[in-house]
Amino acid sequence: MYPQVLFRNRKPDRIVTLDEYRAGGGYRALGDVLRKRSAGEVCRVVDEAGLRGRGGAGFPASKKWESVPADGAYPRYLVANSDEMEPGTFKDRVLIHADPHTIIEGMILAGYAIGASKAFLFVRPSYESSAAIMERELRIAREAGYLGRNILGTDYSLDIVVHRSGGRYICGEASALLNAVMGKRPNPQRPPPYPTVKGLWERPTVVNNVETLANVPHILRNGPEWFRGLSRSKTPGTKLFCISGKVSRPGCVELPMGTRLNEIIEEHAGGMAPGSEFKACLPGGASTYFLTRDNLHAGMDFDGMAAVKNRLGTGAVIVFDRKTCLVGATLNLMRFFARESCGWCTPCREGLPYMRDLLERIEEGEGREEYIPMLRLMSRQVWNSYCALAPGAASPVESLLDHFADEVHEHISQKRCPFKD
Repeated sequence: MYPQVLFRNRKPDRIVTLDEYRAGGGYRALGDVLRKRSAGEVCRVVDEAGLRGRGGAGFPASKKWESVPADGAYPRYLVANSDEMEPGTFKDRVLIHADPHTIIEGMILAGYAIGASKAFLFVRPSYESSAAIMERELRIAREAGYLGRNILGTDYSLDIVVHRSGGRYICGEASALLNAVMGKRPNPQRPPPYPTVKGLWERPTVVNNVETLANVPHILRNGPEWFRGLSRSKTPGTKLFCISGKVSRPGCVELPMGTRLNEIIEEHAGGMAPGSEFKACLPGGASTYFLTRDNLHAGMDFDGMAAVKNRLGTGAVIVFDRKTCLVGATLNLMRFFARESCGWCTPCREGLPYMRDLLERIEEGEGREEYIPMLRLMSRQVWNSYCALAPGAASPVESLLDHFADEVHEHISQKRCPFKD
């Protein structure tokens, strides 16, 4: 049995209530911190635990908090990012529907650590049920004295509001997200200044993924050594992994960091679906590289994925079988990314639709051999973009050409998709 931290209270058919959360030790860390510990001590404990961001970049949470200037401007803000629009990613939604109070307590503790007086939970618009759950549970937490003025009778005050996203993938990028919260066009902004210095309304702002924040109460209640001991690798803690595609049991599971990819697929997703044979997978969501069977031994953490020249991303494992056309699958992803480009910079605005069009011609039997070097060139050119959207979008294309070039050549030589009847 694997250690369950974020899913330890998870019920099969309903969310965890406030009373159930408290019965399991919930809000105990909050009371202890507000009455006995300084903001600096909270940062120190989280730093010793080695908590890294769970939204994709993997930046140390404590370092981000500590980058808020000690003598910086007030008010300060915290934003919990649940705008998961990456294809194949749904862990934040599952977490909200499982145990919303672990997110709320984590947000309050992080807010205390950075001196925030207001926090936002940023939710994608199609997650209306998730937004409704959080609004209801925030109201319950406020009535219980965990939010608002003078929380638990202390000097610390914080309120949290749910902010529904405008519904664009780019809103998941931190600076674009902040523009969206302020009612502006969600364009990314290249630092400096960083949001922790000048974010919402030009005030210090920290943006963390909800999974990252949900770990904080458990670290402060159980200690950094406990958290480090949960992992199988140098990256401490557990991770929520989404598994989808041609597997027997798709879903979301919590496993130790460093769990091998083949174990996730075989043991926790029930192996390949009946009649299916493994061909490839995207290990960290749609903006990562295809991995073949040769790399299924890789550990699912930041170092393990780097060792096979890939990224952990959001931990969303998308599995493809041998009957799946990877040219068509990559085309579907590129259609998504080209549509979701904000249009702010030329390499992304022009490059992604160009790559999409080349893939469409190949898939429809109109491809030419010279399209392959053109796709490789554009995959490099889009790295000159303003943010990480286009480089991430190019990852499946690059790895398609690296690992499945024969499949691309077949489309071109046969002037048709060989996977279609």
